[in-house]
Amino acid sequence: MFAGMYMSDKRQLHIAILDLYEGQPNQGMRCIRELLTQFGHANQLQITWDEFDVRLKHELPDLSYDIYISSGGPGSPLDSEGSEWENLYFNWLQSVEDYNSAAHNPVKKNVLFICHSFQLACRYFKIAEVGKRKSTAFGVFPVHMLESGKDEPVFAGLHDPFYCVDSRDYQVIKPDSQRLRQLGATLLAIEKERPHVPLERAIMAIRFNKHMIGTQFHPEADASGMSIYLQREDKKQTVIENHGFEKWESMIEQLNDPDKILYTYSHVIPNFLKQSIDNLIAVEA
Repeated sequence: MFAGMYMSDKRQLHIAILDLYEGQPNQGMRCIRELLTQFGHANQLQITWDEFDVRLKHELPDLSYDIYISSGGPGSPLDSEGSEWENLYFNWLQSVEDYNSAAHNPVKKNVLFICHSFQLACRYFKIAEVGKRKSTAFGVFPVHMLESGKDEPVFAGLHDPFYCVDSRDYQVIKPDSQRLRQLGATLLAIEKERPHVPLERAIMAIRFNKHMIGTQFHPEADASGMSIYLQREDKKQTVIENHGFEKWESMIEQLNDPDKILYTYSHVIPNFLKQSIDNLIAVEA
């Protein structure tokens, strides 16, 4: 229904994908493209997108797009502080914020931040501490919703806990409650509780404001891509050395469980797109 209404007004949805992979081989961009294609077909929408190489070519989109998706990426989300590409990225983010806060712009811009982008957004908003983990988080993990997460439209239909693909050396911890209130931001989800480990649990998702949301995990990860990734000899050896062969084997099995990664894949980004379109329709109706 929503697709038909939207198509009658605008005929197509134009999306900007901010590529933070720095030219490195990855499954993330492929997965995002496939999700957009699938969503377009399922909802009879003509979806087009442009990709912007943020880190190598210093490319950033203008404000003509309907929706923005900012990808994951390699390396430290701290070492880029003061770099030209990060300054440009934060300037772009400020321009989206300014646009959304202007009363004369009734049609707002929705942004999704994934993994590395999420960590950068947390630094930009000064909302929590971004730091290095004691060990790499890599594999399939449960994510636990907080109360606000249960009311989050982007998480609609997910189980609690739901399962995600996590691949990171850094984490977001120690949220600043005063800053959260100031921004009107809400914490949506945290990593699995480990009572026997005296470490603060990482934040796995935040709604920064009405139009910007981010996830520490990879909601775009699909089973086939992650399976290829896990079976790369270097990744396989990393998992086996750190967690044992049984852990690696169980990861491969979990990828094909329809209630785990496949379920998250089919809910989070499609929900984000649907909510973004619903907001567009509400304004244009």
